[in-house]
Amino acid sequence: MMNKQSTLFSAAAFLCLLLCLTKITTAQSPASSPAAAPPPAATPPAQLPAPTSPTNVTKILEKAGHFNTFIHLLRSTQEDSHLLTLLNNSNNGATIFAPSDSAFSSLKSGTLNSLSDEAKSELVKFHVVPTFLSSAQFQTVSNPIATEAGSGGRVSFNLTAYPDSVSITTGLTNASIAGNVYADDQLAVYKVDKVLLPVDIFTAKPPAPAPAPAAAEKPKKKKGSPAPEEEAAPVVQVNTSAAAAGAGISAGWALKVTAAAFALGVAFLAPAI
Repeated sequence: MMNKQSTLFSAAAFLCLLLCLTKITTAQSPASSPAAAPPPAATPPAQLPAPTSPTNVTKILEKAGHFNTFIHLLRSTQEDSHLLTLLNNSNNGATIFAPSDSAFSSLKSGTLNSLSDEAKSELVKFHVVPTFLSSAQFQTVSNPIATEAGSGGRVSFNLTAYPDSVSITTGLTNASIAGNVYADDQLAVYKVDKVLLPVDIFTAKPPAPAPAPAAAEKPKKKKGSPAPEEEAAPVVQVNTSAAAAGAGISAGWALKVTAAAFALGVAFLAPAI
């Protein structure tokens, strides 16, 4: 019995000693460092917005419909490329007054075919204003309005805004804006019910002013050269021999007359003596 108790006591003492040693070792060992945080995931670079391409005018008109003739003119004169360049390189934008197919059909037959390529290009440019004009600006725009065809009365038009309509006058055409086709912050496209006819194409050009006559220059006198002699007056030559002969004849007749008178006087006086 005593051996069993001694054995149990020894085992308990050993367990207590082991437990104490475990606590001391744990207390003396450094605290375990926390697990390192994973590195943050790399942020992908922000993607820049893709540059916006210039507005394609012909695509806008194709989508709107009923502008086939005007689209054909834009392409045949290469003014569609000119518009792309204008919109890409200018901050002023552009405004297009596009005639509908019905507007072209109301023209006199053969009008377009009678125009040269240069005149067709000018006709298209006459429908383009090289400035963005919103519908609100129609109230304050200054007339006449210059076009891509140029400035001046022959290639510009007047625009007048009324409460319910907007009219365009070229001097040959009175047209109206029939609706809005497209608008952003750079381009505005409006539908017009008539083709805008410029005076510069459809009326005779005034004749060019005659050049002023050049003033006659006096001949320059050269150094050391004698002064030009004045023209001598014409000399009238008299035939002195004929004049002398005439004078001799007259003198002879005078002597004869005198002698005859003297003889007659003597004859009358003789009886009296």
